[in-house]
Amino acid sequence: MLILVPIIAVIITYFLVQNLPKQYSSETQISTGLLDPSKKVISNETTDFFKVSQQFSNIMEKFKMKKIINILSYNLILHDLEQPRVAFRKYSEKIDSLNAGQRQEVINLYKQKLATKSVLTLADNDGKFKLYDIIESMGYGEELLKKEIDINHTENSDYINVEYVSENPNLSAFVVNNLATEFITNYSSDVSSNQNNSIRLLDSVLKQKELVMNDKNGSLSTFKRSKGVLNLSEQSASVYAQISQYESQRADAIRQIQSNQGAIATIESKLRGSDSFVNGSSRADNREIVSLKKERELANNAFIENNFRASDQKRVDSLTRLINSKSNQNSDDNVLDPRTSKQALVTQKLNLEIAMQQAKSSMRSIDQELSVLRGRYSSMVPYDADIQNYEREADLATKEYMTALDQFNQNKSGQSMGLRLQIEQLGLPGNPEASKKAIYLAGSGLGSFFLCLTGIFLIFIADNKIKTSAQLANATKANTIGVLNKIESNERNIREIWNDKSGNLNYEFYRDMLRSLRFEISEKMDVDGSKILGITSLVAGEGKTFIAHCLAYAFAMTGKKVLLIADELPVVQSESKALATSQNFQTFLIKKEIHTEDLITIMNKSTARESLLETQSIKSLKAGFDVLSKEFDLIIVDVNALHDINIAKEWLLFTEKNISIFEYGKAFAENDREFAEYIKKLPGFLGWVLNKTQIGD
Repeated sequence: MLILVPIIAVIITYFLVQNLPKQYSSETQISTGLLDPSKKVISNETTDFFKVSQQFSNIMEKFKMKKIINILSYNLILHDLEQPRVAFRKYSEKIDSLNAGQRQEVINLYKQKLATKSVLTLADNDGKFKLYDIIESMGYGEELLKKEIDINHTENSDYINVEYVSENPNLSAFVVNNLATEFITNYSSDVSSNQNNSIRLLDSVLKQKELVMNDKNGSLSTFKRSKGVLNLSEQSASVYAQISQYESQRADAIRQIQSNQGAIATIESKLRGSDSFVNGSSRADNREIVSLKKERELANNAFIENNFRASDQKRVDSLTRLINSKSNQNSDDNVLDPRTSKQALVTQKLNLEIAMQQAKSSMRSIDQELSVLRGRYSSMVPYDADIQNYEREADLATKEYMTALDQFNQNKSGQSMGLRLQIEQLGLPGNPEASKKAIYLAGSGLGSFFLCLTGIFLIFIADNKIKTSAQLANATKANTIGVLNKIESNERNIREIWNDKSGNLNYEFYRDMLRSLRFEISEKMDVDGSKILGITSLVAGEGKTFIAHCLAYAFAMTGKKVLLIADELPVVQSESKALATSQNFQTFLIKKEIHTEDLITIMNKSTARESLLETQSIKSLKAGFDVLSKEFDLIIVDVNALHDINIAKEWLLFTEKNISIFEYGKAFAENDREFAEYIKKLPGFLGWVLNKTQIGD
């Protein structure tokens, strides 16, 4: 069926293109000189390709201006009206309805509009003749011409190409040549007018800037002459350098005076002190030697008077030894001549005193020079701010004048060396273009074929129904742990599903998938010894209650003692491992009494959709579930659908592991995502179960 659509499209297209008229193309080339070095005055100037690209874009956009296209329309209609024998197109009904006099009036009106280069609008239909409609009736209207005229520029080329395709070769040539000629004339006129206006404006601005510059420079010159300042910055710098030099000399003189004073004080201390190198032996030592010599003299006299007694001789010898010892000691202590040292110190002191006096004298002259220089520098300070203001204003005025002068010169140069458009190659009538019938046929066939494929693809994409476990996992971003096929309403006898031996494929497949789901759940619950399993779904009616009963039966088949807390479900009891008579969960919470059956015990939830926490406290509910956990191997809770989130959250507080049921063939709505995210984030969430699948899908 799909292949018939392209074939039919090709057949229809074939009949449609049989009577297509031949098409003739004509092209004219316009050189700009933007990228042609031979047309530049400065042949080695650098080309700014970004600027050139903008210029080309501007030129091509101006080709499409209403004024230019309207001029072409006037020339085309005037050609056909004035030369009916060589008219490009057959007259329309609007022209045929005019007599000779009326046609002449229309010609005159179009000539007036062409002379004034007026734009053509719907308002031109308000006169005696509907000028706008006449041009449109001949196919010379603005919108139609714009669609059929192709204006392009090949990259890195200096040429702009204007191409037009029509049913008449002469018409094609006339359109491109007339459009190019009129455009160049209008463009050159506009550019020249704009440049002249710019030059006049810049000349006026330049003269104003020159007056301001001369005024500011005159004010600066007058201030300098009146204050006797030639170059304040250089003069102040020179004076400041001299001040720094004299201050350095003054600091050297102060250091020299302080150094000489210290040296003189040291020399005077040595001259006044008891330095052995300067003063020699102490007076006490000399007096002792003199005293010993007097004693020796007395001893000699006594030695002579006593007839040279031996005892007197010993005293003389002893005194002699003492005198020699003292004399030797004085000789050792006075290696240098004290008089020589003292004379040297006195001479050095005199030299230092003279040098210090010289330094003090130079200090006075330095201070005088510093005082004079500081006075000169201080007198320059008041003029500094004024000079800076005058110089800044003069410099700013000069810069503004030079900027205006540069702009003026650039515009003058641009006017003399600016863009010069010219036609390099005229458009000529040519041969008809190759027939495009084959292209149209191929295009119609391929187009219709791909259109069919696109339609099928869009239908496939738009179908967001969940039909596979992979789609469910992708939509919920969680694991899919099981798939169960659909059990029809008349097959909802759980006992018959398990005990059927007739070969019902629906039952067999359901049992196998239920066993697989039982294995997945059992394996994950045995890891941490969990006993309470919650079964929920996004919305009611997806089969979670039926699955809860089936899982209870499936776990009972493995010998586990199961408690099912669920909504009521019409079932048939069995004699062994069957679903027993129901008890009420709310009654159990109050009485804490339970009647256990063989392997499966059922507690029905309240049908009033009451809040669980409004009937009992959390503490009481947890205590109740603790009692049930000790009594049963597994507790399966049929939790409300997640769209009843206020009730579902309360039941999920007490479940340890959870699974969620999703019905085959339903779309995963956008508002279901928050509920899917909620159940996925619960610590004990095991995954999703895809329910009610079709065998064979």
